[in-house]
Amino acid sequence: MKNKILEEKNSLLKKADLLMETLPFMRRYTDKIVVIKIGGNAMGKKEYIKSFAEDIALLQLVGILPIVVHGGGPQIGEMLKKLKIESNFVDGLRVTDEATIDVVEMVLCGVTNKSIVSAISLAGAISVGISGKDGNLIKAKRLSILDKNSDSNVEKAVDLGFVGEPSSINVGVLNALISQKMIPVISPVGIGNNGETYNINADTAAGAIASAMKASRMIMLTDVVGVLDAKQELLTELKISEAKNLIQNKIVLGGMIPKLKTCISSVEEGVEASVILDGRLPHALLIELFTEHGIGTLIKK
Repeated sequence: MKNKILEEKNSLLKKADLLMETLPFMRRYTDKIVVIKIGGNAMGKKEYIKSFAEDIALLQLVGILPIVVHGGGPQIGEMLKKLKIESNFVDGLRVTDEATIDVVEMVLCGVTNKSIVSAISLAGAISVGISGKDGNLIKAKRLSILDKNSDSNVEKAVDLGFVGEPSSINVGVLNALISQKMIPVISPVGIGNNGETYNINADTAAGAIASAMKASRMIMLTDVVGVLDAKQELLTELKISEAKNLIQNKIVLGGMIPKLKTCISSVEEGVEASVILDGRLPHALLIELFTEHGIGTLIKK
């Protein structure tokens, strides 16, 4: 009996010590804005969303101001497949015609957005699901990219349809929600000058919002551990110059390139630091923010 009581006492002391260890980090982020982007793959299982929602609720409870931006590529792909609408990609971007943009808006602003809002509500916080079109939150313009022909090495403009990029962010909408203790959960759908709807990459949207809000952190939750070096080992911290070298030297490839570029640009535009980490790990946000070294890759000036 005495041993059991002693074990329980030691367990409680360890929990108390752990709370004390997190206190300086909680103070660091009190009243600071943290923009969190959760990707469609990181939302792949209910337990991922539950853990994420609990983290978001706790961040608000300890005085941090979270803003959530979500993707939904896999969910959009599934719906397009069901509707027998073919998808084409250029440089990882989905070519979006009129039929596709309707599906994109339906999936992102509907089930995907509301599943996150509901999970945060169940975790004990108040969140509001909005799209970039609401209140002109994300004014967008058509994205233009150049594609190089592998045979002729000649670049030509590619029409991606209703794929856009942010031209401005209405921070007043976000500040109004935050002032009422509400957590914005944002679908990356923007509105053009003539009222047209644009599909915006969620990483790009999160970076633009973090820059406009001068966030303390911009955190990307993905399905990889972070940025890897040439030996495939995790890089825990990068200066902007080091991050650019990884891209230039083709050590970082594929989908990690736009993520890293977004992190670099957000830090250059006023965000204190950006982080790429694995959103599938239970309570990844808490570990990243409330421990000395975190678990992902930190990009800073």
